[in-house]
Amino acid sequence: MTPRTPNHQLRELVAESGLTYEAVAKAVCAVAGECGAHLRTNKSAVEHWISGSVPQGDTPRYLAVALSRRLGRLLTLADLGLPSTGESGNDTIGLSLGADPMDALLSMWRYELDRRRFLTGSAYSVAAAALPLTYVQEIAARTAAARTGHTVSMAEVAAVRDMISAFSEMDERHGGQHGRSALVTYLRDDVAPLCRARFRTDEVRQQMLSAASRGVHLLGWKSYDAGQQGLAQRYYLQSYALATESGLRGHDGFVMRTMAMQGLKLHRPEHCLGLAETGLHRAKGRVDAQTEALFRVVHAHTLAKSGRRRAALAEAEQARFLLSGAPGDDVPFWALAWGPPAASVYSRTAKVHETLGDHRAAAEQYALAATARPAATYARIVALDLVAGAEMHLKRGSIEQACATWHRAIDHMDGVRSVRTRKAVSRMRSDLARFRARGLRCATELDERGRDFLASA
Repeated sequence: MTPRTPNHQLRELVAESGLTYEAVAKAVCAVAGECGAHLRTNKSAVEHWISGSVPQGDTPRYLAVALSRRLGRLLTLADLGLPSTGESGNDTIGLSLGADPMDALLSMWRYELDRRRFLTGSAYSVAAAALPLTYVQEIAARTAAARTGHTVSMAEVAAVRDMISAFSEMDERHGGQHGRSALVTYLRDDVAPLCRARFRTDEVRQQMLSAASRGVHLLGWKSYDAGQQGLAQRYYLQSYALATESGLRGHDGFVMRTMAMQGLKLHRPEHCLGLAETGLHRAKGRVDAQTEALFRVVHAHTLAKSGRRRAALAEAEQARFLLSGAPGDDVPFWALAWGPPAASVYSRTAKVHETLGDHRAAAEQYALAATARPAATYARIVALDLVAGAEMHLKRGSIEQACATWHRAIDHMDGVRSVRTRKAVSRMRSDLARFRARGLRCATELDERGRDFLASA
């Protein structure tokens, strides 16, 4: 038997990380869990890898992510001294900010339409979350010679906006798993060529790139709704790059705001406060009051997560003040990603109160959010706000009110294909278990409805 060659690169990286082999194994298992996989990696496996054996399946990718997080820089399989397959060698696609975001997006879309697992199963990267905070490179100007020979005007911008609005409405009404391939194809075949064409004026160029950014942002949101957090992050990064290139005031900061929200949801607080603060500073005084309220309320949430209670409540109050003072503002296209600004402010304010332990106030704000959006258009997000409100009622000990609110939430879930709604119902059934055991009728009836919903879904 030919003796294995020790993997000195991996040995040095593990030593640099300061982690024990057992800690490395646990970190790899944690990353795998985020991607929906279950590993039993242990100290012995890490020893074998360093001795020269090659991890099997997707484990090399999970190892690269785990060490990247620990060392604060992006590591490839080659950096770890591991071989790269055709798929795993492209694991870094979308995790950088280059001169032309379309280059990264076209590669991502090729793999997405092929249903390659390396993107849909990719893990959230803490190192990549910091990229917008350090991004100072000026994106190269588009070449003067258009590839298509077509000169783009505001008519094309309006058409792209209308189509993306239609995809967005479909997403909110039917869930993120509906129409995703169609959106990828539209952005690849129709929008990407427009972004590389001649523009009648610089304003047209700005608006087209901004519209493209909004479409890519929606792809990120669809991936998020499908539980594909690593892929969502890559799309958000490229949406940010397009928004930055557009030069429209506040749009790049809005995507930073979204990235902060994703980090908070995943309990990855690294960089969230920095993203929210930087996004707010880029927008403050340069956007309308309603849009600024959207920035401030996410900043309030990051402050609450950082333990700064007084500052968080003050910022949330400022967001509500801005909202009430300018109901007639002309909100930009990119800021309407989740419908009426008021609903987003109420929902995020609820999360501020929830973080601070005020469940009564949180329930009130979730209820306001659910009524501030047209339910027929925003079925999924209305349902999720109601779910969150029900959970707040339960934490307050109001089981009957919680059950009534959960029933309303399920009313809005019919026809919605969303991983998040299914998880919400599964979590509801788990929360109700102790009440079913006591024979509480409202809990038993709701659990039966939840079971039927999951079976049909």
